Amino acid sequence: MSENRLDLTFFSAKIAELKKQIASVLVGQEQIVDLVLTAILGNGHVLIEGVPGVAKTLLARLISKLIDADFSRIQFTPDLMPSDVLGTTVFNMQTGGFDFHRGPAFADIVLVDEINRAPAKTQAALFEVMEERQASIDGVTYPMGELYTILATQNPVEQEGTYKLPEAQLDRFLMKITMGYPSAEEELEVLERHQANASLVKLDEVVPVLSKSELLELRSLLGQVFVDRTLLQYIVQIVQRTRTVKTIYLGASPRASVCMLQASKAYALLQGRDFVTPEDIKFVAPSVLQHRLILTAEAEMEGYTPLKITQRLIDQIEIPQ
Repeated sequence: MSENRLDLTFFSAKIAELKKQIASVLVGQEQIVDLVLTAILGNGHVLIEGVPGVAKTLLARLISKLIDADFSRIQFTPDLMPSDVLGTTVFNMQTGGFDFHRGPAFADIVLVDEINRAPAKTQAALFEVMEERQASIDGVTYPMGELYTILATQNPVEQEGTYKLPEAQLDRFLMKITMGYPSAEEELEVLERHQANASLVKLDEVVPVLSKSELLELRSLLGQVFVDRTLLQYIVQIVQRTRTVKTIYLGASPRASVCMLQASKAYALLQGRDFVTPEDIKFVAPSVLQHRLILTAEAEMEGYTPLKITQRLIDQIEIPQ
């Protein structure tokens, strides 16, 4: 491990600048920012959940601005059709053939706002795109770019006019991140910034910090991040425990183990390290697991949430030395 250490100095400086730029616009939420950056670096899609007004969309738009890549935003609504997302074929009178007009899903980073507002048919249009990074339309397959990442948001409170995401689609998200309320100090800073007009930073003025090629190069280093076998066993223990706890009706699948490994390697890189520690796994595990578990009816009635149960479950497992 010590013979071929990765030189991450350049990328560490870039990541530090990225976080600095985010902090200049978004108050607090450091852990949330780390998780979103980890998911993007880990080549996974992200579902950000939180009540209205906690800056979910702002965070997604801000990160997309700081990475110099193609960005598109889709506002999901109950009348949205799959063709509105993926695109449609249009008859060309000059050539006598059909031309494909690409939809907003064809970008490097796609922000899907309020993903649970569109009906199942439209949600299903994202299935193949999220998993295979390609879209099949009228018998023709269109590949997505290497960087392709979906950042989706949803409001957990208001259920009128929403369509619950099926478990199969939730499983395609590397992480589900819950954005909570800011602390009293952070909220005071938000008000002070507004009072001074400092927070009204136009996103157009945000300068990209990381280029598409740099991000892809950083992703390519994931395979060289060292993970000790005891840590692989630790991941397996966590996932196995979700299948035996009485409060969980449906535990996590082997895909969850792979995702946890991928996310912990990405988080290690984000911290400027070329090896994974148990703390990396503990940090990413709740976000990797919470949307993959179904609780028993009794546990839900007692007020448990998948996030609470996951955190408690991880605390019960002995950390490898």
